[in-house]
Formats: sequence, structure tokens, C-alpha cells
Amino acid sequence: MSKLTQTTDQKDSTESHVSPVETIQAITENYTDQGKAIVSQLKLKIPSHNLTTGTTRELVWGELFRSMIPKKFCIDQGVFIIDSFGNISAEVDLAIFDEQYTPYIFCFGNIKFIPIEAVAVAIQCKSKSTSDASDWAKTIKPLKTSLDSVYRIIGGLCDNGLEQSTQFKGQTSTRPILILCTSVEGASITKATYKEFDIVLNVGENNALQKTMNNEDKDYSEWYKDLNHYGLERYGEEEQEKYRKLVDEKAIKPMGKKLSSLKVGEKVADTDEKVENVLLSLTFQLNQLLMLINNPIPFPHQAYATMFNENYAKYKKIVQEKEQKKEQKNKEKGETKR
Repeated sequence: MSKLTQTTDQKDSTESHVSPVETIQAITENYTDQGKAIVSQLKLKIPSHNLTTGTTRELVWGELFRSMIPKKFCIDQGVFIIDSFGNISAEVDLAIFDEQYTPYIFCFGNIKFIPIEAVAVAIQCKSKSTSDASDWAKTIKPLKTSLDSVYRIIGGLCDNGLEQSTQFKGQTSTRPILILCTSVEGASITKATYKEFDIVLNVGENNALQKTMNNEDKDYSEWYKDLNHYGLERYGEEEQEKYRKLVDEKAIKPMGKKLSSLKVGEKVADTDEKVENVLLSLTFQLNQLLMLINNPIPFPHQAYATMFNENYAKYKKIVQEKEQKKEQKNKEKGETKR
């Protein structure tokens, strides 16, 4: 029985009234108990091959995130992220995306390709080594959003395209929050890997869930710029200049607020340190980051339609080149036999 259930049951007892302080304490302890339960599930030894073990642990992590994010977001397992520039990520173990504003999911059988404009969080789950986690993150970061969309506003229709945009925008190029989840106890994660991810969750000392947040002391204004005006240098020189003109740098002022202030934990006696309540802290910090992104960039129908149309010609060229190489190879074989 959880501490929260015990406190609730006391309502029917003849003992003294339970105060709000006691109930709130029970809630915090319930989050601690949930963290322990997650670690137990992650470390459960399954008599099967690695594929089953990895899938099972992805489900455990998936349930964790479902319990803390708003219902407007969907969570899907084993997907790919695609952009309108023809780029595709490595497989994403868990993707948190907004299906309300971007309902388009390109399906190829059971395989799903989710447009980058919709993805709020991309999660990599590792059961063993994290050595290739950095390479995975580097397939997500090059993906670029597009502004080539048309939608209704109060005054009529808005053409959001880069060529038509003249006013400052709150979003020009968004990116997903990147999270690494590993069930390895005392995971040996390199500094380079930490730099590629915003949040790292792993099993730490004493089988406790541990959280490391990159740039936890960064001001909200810096997070806002990084998530909503990300990597403008990735676009062409001409496009890059147009994008930069849409960012109101003067309006992005330091707020004096940081994610580290959302950490929850009990202070260690005679020190300023806290024993962090990892799940409760993560709930506040992750949802704050999601609020900095808020709604995704309007879906750029034209950009994706153009990409698919141009791909016909690119694919035809690849087929022709393969046929030419095959013919050349057969020709060389024939000359050798003579």
C-alpha cells in the first residue's frame, strides 16, 4: 500500500485529522515509490533475447512519460522522424508528438514517419551500452522544420511562407527535446554523450533513479531560443538571413528563471544539498520545457508535397544509375570471358 493510500484511508479512522502538510508529504513519497518501482521493472531479468528485453524496457519508459505529460501529446514506439528537405532520422524508440495540430503521419505498413514539425520529444532507450547514443542524437539534430504553411487567422488567411513573412515570429525553426534513458546501473556515460542530450535518466547508486539535465541552470530565455529558433545556420545562406530577420532578439530577455529552481527534494541536514525527488522534479521540468515550445509550427503542406514530387525525379535518377552500373559490369564480364 502506498503512502498516499495510507493517508487517504486515515480519513475513516478515529485518529486525529490528517493535515494538508501530511497529505502533500505522502504525495512526494509516492513519487519516490514510483521511481523505485520503475527501477525494479527495468532491472527485471527476462529469459529471452535482447529484442524482447529492449522492447519491454521501452514500454516501461513509455508508461513513465505517459504519466506526466499532457493528454494532447501522443507517445509512439519505434518510429522515424522525417522533414520536408528529404532527411530521415535513425529509429526513435519513443517519440512524443502533437497529433492535434499535425495529424499527418506517413505510414509504410506498420512503420511510421512523423514530421519533425510535430515532434516535441525524442527519446533513446538503452538497455546496455550508451556508446552509440551520440550518433543517434546526431541524426535528429539536422532535421529542419519549414514555415511553408497556410492557415486561417481572425483577419482571414495567413501565408506563413518564408518569402511572405515580414513580422517577427515566436517560432522559426523548432527542435525536439532529446532524452536518453538507460537501465544500466552506474552507466558510464561520456561527457560528449551528455552534451548531445537535454535530459539523461539512468539507474544510479543504490538502484535509485537518477536524472542529469544538461543546461539546468540556463535561463528560460535561452531555452526558448534554442527550442524555437534552433540552428538557423543549417539553412542556406540566403534563407538563413531571412530567418534571422524574423527573430526579435530584443524581445528575448533574461528572465532570471532556471529549470534548476524546479528541482524538488529534501535537504540534507546541516548542508545546502538536496536528496532530489527525481520523478517529481522531472514532471515539473519537462512540462515547463514543453510549455516553452507550446504548440508546434503549423504543418507545411506545400513543403512536403514539393519534397514528394521532387523525390520522383531523384529516385528515377538513382534507378538509372544502378542500371547503368549493372550494364557496365555485365559488359566487363563479357569482355573478360573473351
